[in-house]
Amino acid sequence: MGPAPDLLGRRLLFFTGKGGVGKSTVAAATALLAAEHGRRVLVVEVDAKGNLTDLFERPRVGFDPVEVHPGVSVLTMNTEASLQEYLKLNLRVPVLGRIGPLAKALDFVATAAPGVKEILTVGKVCWEVLESIEGRADWDLVVVDAAATGHIVGQLGAPEAIKELVSVGPVRSQTEWMTELLTDPAVTALNVVATPEEMPVNETIELVERVRAELSVPLGAIVVNRVLPELFTTSDEPVFEALHEPAARELLSARVGAGATTVLDAARLAVSLRRTRAAHLTRLRETIDLPMLYLPYLFVRTHGLRVTRMVAEALGEELGL
Repeated sequence: MGPAPDLLGRRLLFFTGKGGVGKSTVAAATALLAAEHGRRVLVVEVDAKGNLTDLFERPRVGFDPVEVHPGVSVLTMNTEASLQEYLKLNLRVPVLGRIGPLAKALDFVATAAPGVKEILTVGKVCWEVLESIEGRADWDLVVVDAAATGHIVGQLGAPEAIKELVSVGPVRSQTEWMTELLTDPAVTALNVVATPEEMPVNETIELVERVRAELSVPLGAIVVNRVLPELFTTSDEPVFEALHEPAARELLSARVGAGATTVLDAARLAVSLRRTRAAHLTRLRETIDLPMLYLPYLFVRTHGLRVTRMVAEALGEELGL
């Protein structure tokens, strides 16, 4: 697919993907990699699960950015807090205390006019990028653990949706600068995380088609996560199959122990899974003309800082860093 993408050369990176593919882990690893190369990074957790900081082994955070690792700060989106900030910064409206009734009204309006609620999320992200560009914020890079594939088009399309609804006034002018940031390929990239399995590949292909048809947001790379290693080459297969013969299995058990045949069975399963996934991976490569980055399957049970660092190292190798 050509040279590795300049993933860290932009200021705003969105990561989306089907649930369960490791989107949050890849976003955290990207932030860690960028920080280790001297970038000051803000990670925005959009879906408000609040567990992205687990990947740095730090407590959960709120709407105010908190440094969770040297060079990496995290904030978790909050609709009410974002609305408060919007009213304060853009409309010069003083906000005292909670604005629960106003937030409920916003929910009602959002149902009637898609894009109103999403604009608060996208607006907050774009605001942090704009502040950094103009030197009022510390961030060199904003990484967004964005909505899943089923919701990302609506989320990133919010500024355009608002522009179509509002023809004049401050709201339209604010959505215009957001659109400029979101559609600038030198600033923004939407990256899709997938695994080499049927459903994630299908959703990735469908998403890329929708983004190209409905949005002007530039696509970055496809990050293929959990790629299994090739344990045996074609030339190794005769030897590997011979080890499964009854006499060979009996000899192995006698010489190595009862667990030897279990290892052989596990290896056969791994080879089968690898080759099944390879077919999905081939389809992904042949269908989508975007740069692809491959991250290995990590045979670990936990997902703390150690794993985040392992993914960051693998990502750095793919990027040639």
